[in-house]
Amino acid sequence: MGDPRNCFLNGRVDTDFLKWRWQPDTCKISRFNPKLFLEFVRGKSMAFIGDSVGRNHMESLLCLLYQGEIPVNIYLAEEGRVLKYHFPNHDFTLIVLWTTFLVQDDEIISHGSKTDNYTLHLDKVHEVWIKELPSTLDYAIISGGHWFFNRRFYLYQDGALIGCVSCSEPDIPKYDFTFALRMSIRTALKYTERFKGITTVLRTFSPGHFENGGWNAGGSCTRTSPLHELADAYKLISTYNVTMQLRGIQLEELERAKRRGVKERRLLALDVTRAMLVRPDGHPDVHFGNVWKRGSHDCVHWCLPGPIDAWNDLLFATLLKETV
Repeated sequence: MGDPRNCFLNGRVDTDFLKWRWQPDTCKISRFNPKLFLEFVRGKSMAFIGDSVGRNHMESLLCLLYQGEIPVNIYLAEEGRVLKYHFPNHDFTLIVLWTTFLVQDDEIISHGSKTDNYTLHLDKVHEVWIKELPSTLDYAIISGGHWFFNRRFYLYQDGALIGCVSCSEPDIPKYDFTFALRMSIRTALKYTERFKGITTVLRTFSPGHFENGGWNAGGSCTRTSPLHELADAYKLISTYNVTMQLRGIQLEELERAKRRGVKERRLLALDVTRAMLVRPDGHPDVHFGNVWKRGSHDCVHWCLPGPIDAWNDLLFATLLKETV
């Protein structure tokens, strides 16, 4: 797996960000217990489906589970876009499917170079779902959102162009990028209906914490302690309103999927957005392992170990609650 998010191996020296731990106001969540988790998922399969932050979530879970059993890496695709680990003592399979937009996409090439322009087929999940998911899947952890910002999209349904995002052609209907996100989530949730008995967990949007500029305009994240209040995050993060809007869309689509009333599947929310808004101290910044990006700042992914480990505290608590 390598150590791209182990911030200590990549030069970070402060440790206070490991000592802060999120807890909800009305109850107490136990720390993640790898042995109990492995017993809980014995004989089952779990897939994390989404972008690299989703893979970051799986890496956190994998590191925690190493304390209970060392898995076998049974499959690794180019650039880690498909990962499969098996825990033989518990017959548990852990999968990552890296999908930029959840739905099928094609990047538009102009004059031999990439353009950050995409066609999105809003009614088709990405082909990697079809190729790599087992016929019986017990848990699907779905997430996404970061790739929908600041890009041009041409949107298709039933093979026909229905509109675009950030385009200038006068004869094409215009949509906001949030429409593309909403429809991709809707399609992803609908696809999981074909797995009998599946538990589908939708993780809400994980905020970035760039200060003094965006990810491509000199922004950084050098804080070493969390914020005290959510109101402080509102003042700090220029994308706060959009972050909360994306969270709202995701939860709306989850409720819409529940109203479909498909039997023999559970639909759960893993709502991490507000808890993570106050953790600008948890990102790698310059302390990450992408050698080809030396000098840039990663304020989107999370250090391992770090605040992201709380997602697995919450994930396990959520799954346990639904089985009672």
